[in-house]
Amino acid sequence: MMKPKVKSFLTEDVTKMKAMLRNLNLHTVCEEASCPNIGDCFGRKTATFMILGDRCTRKCSYCDVSHDRPLPPDPHEPENIAKAVKKLNLRYVVITSVNRDDLPDGGASHFASVVQTIRKEIPDCKIEVLIPDFLGDRRALETVAASKPDVINHNIETVPSLFPVVRHRGDYQRSLNVIRWIKEIDSGIISKSGIMVGLGETEEEILRVMEDLVENNCEVLTIGQYLRPSRNHYPVKKYYTEEEFKRLEEAGYRMGFREVFSGVLVRSSYHADEVYEKIK
Repeated sequence: MMKPKVKSFLTEDVTKMKAMLRNLNLHTVCEEASCPNIGDCFGRKTATFMILGDRCTRKCSYCDVSHDRPLPPDPHEPENIAKAVKKLNLRYVVITSVNRDDLPDGGASHFASVVQTIRKEIPDCKIEVLIPDFLGDRRALETVAASKPDVINHNIETVPSLFPVVRHRGDYQRSLNVIRWIKEIDSGIISKSGIMVGLGETEEEILRVMEDLVENNCEVLTIGQYLRPSRNHYPVKKYYTEEEFKRLEEAGYRMGFREVFSGVLVRSSYHADEVYEKIK
């Protein structure tokens, strides 16, 4: 299969969205990670806000987010994100972050502050948080859960054999623990995860990860094609066909996931509002 083609995102909607985000000193993972769906999402006036700066303390070989010494968290960020959500009239928002291993709680309290501020300003807005592993600190996850997001997502990203190669400082079992703890801490929060394919894994390895996720109380799964951001990033080893994505989706439902969103350009926060509506 050839590399999938995406539409140009240099549209008026994208330009206006970028201007508003810069005015509020906000970042989106759509921009920082060079997401191929940026034109679609910005055109629909949706975005995944990336908090705690744009400098990650890890250097995963597949990721296009900047790796550098991070700056202190912006105390005005929760308020500014709430302003953006209100201005865009969003009814569903995704909040994610860079890894902040330099902070005592990995940034968990900042996540909670953002969720609480949005809740206060836009009570009807549904909130999904896409969190890092917090270095396996359950108390940090409890802090996030206490702010009552509707969905907590932690991406497993890849199969165990590839963790040492592509997930800098990541740990497969640690990520599974985070996913399992979500429902243990608050059974009312929807648990979600995502995996990229095309990094060199086998189908059997993917299915084993899916089984592990179900066994650790994951309810929603996204599966998408890895696309190399640049020549300096980890190479694509395989482009999956839509038929293969469909086969993985069907396998996921048989395993017991409540929802499986699988396709070439699927990303963990892509059309997250529609996925939520299907299972709420």
